[in-house]
Amino acid sequence: MTRAPHDSIPEIALEWHRDGRGAVLATVLETWGSAPRAAGSQLAVSGEAEIMGSVSGGCVEGAVVAEALEALADGRPRLMSFGVSDDEAFAVGLACGGTIRVLVEPVGAALPEPLLAGLVEARAARRPVALLVHPERWERRLAGVEEPAVASRLRSDRSGMEEDGWFIGLHNPPLRLVVVGAVHIAQPLVQMARLAGYDPVLIDPRAAFGSAARFPGERILEDWPDEAMAALDPDSRTAVVTLTHDPKLDDPAILATLATPAFYLGCLGSTRTHAKRLDRLRAAGVAEPDIARIHAPVGLDIGAKTPAEIAVSVLAQITQVLRQG
Repeated sequence: MTRAPHDSIPEIALEWHRDGRGAVLATVLETWGSAPRAAGSQLAVSGEAEIMGSVSGGCVEGAVVAEALEALADGRPRLMSFGVSDDEAFAVGLACGGTIRVLVEPVGAALPEPLLAGLVEARAARRPVALLVHPERWERRLAGVEEPAVASRLRSDRSGMEEDGWFIGLHNPPLRLVVVGAVHIAQPLVQMARLAGYDPVLIDPRAAFGSAARFPGERILEDWPDEAMAALDPDSRTAVVTLTHDPKLDDPAILATLATPAFYLGCLGSTRTHAKRLDRLRAAGVAEPDIARIHAPVGLDIGAKTPAEIAVSVLAQITQVLRQG
């Protein structure tokens, strides 16, 4: 997957540093509960004052950029704390003010280039990783799922400070959305999913449906769904949606998905269609706990009618399951 620029902050900071422009990486360590940007959010600043990413809704970016340029000049990291007033908070969509702490690190002088390069390499390989920083001792290291504290935060997708003073900044692999059936609904769904940070993949052995003309620039697999699913190997960062209405295509995909830790499985079809689907799955030996994993009829009930509205409801339900369980 080629990440969108707003999701490529470490990559952009490394590129700016290697291009000789200089780069600073600013990371949110702690913030108020209703902040627009959570702990772990990052902003890259170049020596030419170029920026990518954000650490707030806009109320502290200017000060962070100014401090970043000073850090680039003296080569020293620093911690910045901001008290946001109620008026400033309201201006960026918050109900009340609070406090935000931001770590500012010039690449090379403070944040070692090899460490940042290792982070970028792990992200490119879809390997879950965290960049740990101890702001009091200015120690830094990469860690993965072998460390319990990191593994726990990776599962909940939540960066933050630990009691021992280490900040764990998570870099989970991009979310994936596997869509079985290159039907009309799939067209807006894959576009919306990409905007939401997913890496979408289409599966449809029917060449007339899964054509590049209908899905320009998208990854399309023409294998039989169970074979395609085996190759994709869905993980806990994967959502699967079946849209064909055809048991010969949907059912193999459903059975393959239920054998994986995919966090979401949704299936298009009416209540009556789903009842028949469940009869087939039970006859195939699917246990009730697995049956309960299926979201059908797919999507939140928002009264959606058009393909685009149905896509909104599907992506909303995927988000709800991802964030709320």
